Amino acid sequence: MADYLRAFIPRMSSPCLFEMKPAWPVFLALIIVLVVPILLRPQAPRVEKTDIAVLTIITPHSEAIRSEFGRAFGAAHWEKTGQRVQIDWRSPGGTSEISRMISSSYLASFQYYWTAKLGRKWNRVVETSFDNPQVQIGGNPLRDGLAEQARREFLGSEVGCKMDLFFGGGAYDFQQQARVGRIVDAGFLGSHPELFGSGVGEIPPMLSGEPCWDEKGRWIGTAFSGFGICSNRDALARIGVDVAPARWSELGDARFFHELAIANPIQSGSINKAFEMLIQEQMSEAVREFSKKGDGEVGRLDESIGVAEGWKRAQQLLMRIGANARYFTDASTKIALDVESGEAAAGMVIDFYGRSQSEFVRKPDGSSRMDYVNAVDGTSIGVDPIALFRGAPNPQLATEFMAFVLSPAGQKLWNWKVETSDGPKRYALRRLPILPSLYREEYRPLRSDPDVNPYSTASGFIYHPSWTGALFRSIAFTFRVMCIDPHEELTEAWRALIAAGFPAEALATFSDVSAVDYGMASGRMREVLAGDKVGEVELARELAEHFSKQYRRAGELARAGR
Repeated sequence: MADYLRAFIPRMSSPCLFEMKPAWPVFLALIIVLVVPILLRPQAPRVEKTDIAVLTIITPHSEAIRSEFGRAFGAAHWEKTGQRVQIDWRSPGGTSEISRMISSSYLASFQYYWTAKLGRKWNRVVETSFDNPQVQIGGNPLRDGLAEQARREFLGSEVGCKMDLFFGGGAYDFQQQARVGRIVDAGFLGSHPELFGSGVGEIPPMLSGEPCWDEKGRWIGTAFSGFGICSNRDALARIGVDVAPARWSELGDARFFHELAIANPIQSGSINKAFEMLIQEQMSEAVREFSKKGDGEVGRLDESIGVAEGWKRAQQLLMRIGANARYFTDASTKIALDVESGEAAAGMVIDFYGRSQSEFVRKPDGSSRMDYVNAVDGTSIGVDPIALFRGAPNPQLATEFMAFVLSPAGQKLWNWKVETSDGPKRYALRRLPILPSLYREEYRPLRSDPDVNPYSTASGFIYHPSWTGALFRSIAFTFRVMCIDPHEELTEAWRALIAAGFPAEALATFSDVSAVDYGMASGRMREVLAGDKVGEVELARELAEHFSKQYRRAGELARAGR
């Protein structure tokens, strides 16, 4: 304080101030009142400055999942290291949008690497070869052509996409990323061999015909997902449906006209997977019908006939579902929201969207106006994986996040009730953890879905990858040209059929799916979708025009009573 007063004394001795002598006491008192509290203020404890680690994750997961895992991992990392973590979540949309974003990011990065780092000329061959798994590289680099050189350079590089992890989506999307070389082994499979295998308490390599993890460790499933139907009890009563739909075939009922919420499979990988489940169900039924062996074993010839017939029946069912659709949204999260609000009576969803929204509107007595059920005999149990990107900016922190997600602490977040021990703090995620140990009886009171165990229910449906595994894009494309592009003509024909009581000739014309039969989907369509963009546009226009004409003709026949 004395130092502060001494600083003011010389100024006070100026002639100007001496003339204001009577004001000195007031001025001095004012200085004391302002300065003394500052000098006597207790010092705040010193806080050591810490760096903030940034982890960049691209994901289709909801805000609830991002929030709970971000919070829990941040707390775990802080306790372990004293370092704070900022997770930069990238959520551009569904897995289709994510895949396109990843692809374009790697293309730009590799082009810079090839031209600026290696000093080489960029051309079409390099562009189409560096991430093309069909380009085979041998053991002698001296024999490489330009395509092989580009592929070898990419697979041996740390070229990245400026993101660390891919978290969530279906196994198909991760399989594709692994094939092209954009995701790499994080070492988790090798460092935790006790978690993976076919023994009791281990995560199996396959469940209900679906892979649970990549044998090379490039991706690992973190939670299980199924597909099913959500419905609104009040809306069902309004349209005269007494029992909530539980099978895919029920969604083709004419009472659901303009009452179904459906996502666009071109933009939503989850709804496209649901369509594949529907197709697989129809194929399984047809294969059983065409089996000629009394012991139930299916011969190869009979199976091929059944698969083709099942594809036909499935497309006819999808045509009716498309005709019943209110819209085709690009956001699969919208479906459960609209069904819950009564904007739609029912919809096709991935299980956790349906369960989460039902949980959100649950009353204190435990009832909910929204129901969700896995499609009876119509869905496999698939995984939502996690993977490390090639050239990840922060690979050590990324692998730590992977380990946390697969640890008991991370796995409990998926299905533990809010505010239970080790459970989520705000959101009940209603997902199914992949760790078998968490389905033990002792944990039943803690789980949000105590009666759901994927390890015991998976045997009800077996996925056959040889039937539709290579047709994932064909499935979405077929639905687009058959239902989305000609939707106006489709719904008008369906309206006319309903009004006329489904006359035979009109219904047969309407239901003709020969233009997109199994041979087309696995032949010409698949070849075009492999990379012929011009051919894809031409084929889409050709088929959409075909179905538009077909639906107009069906409508005319229906109105004529034929």
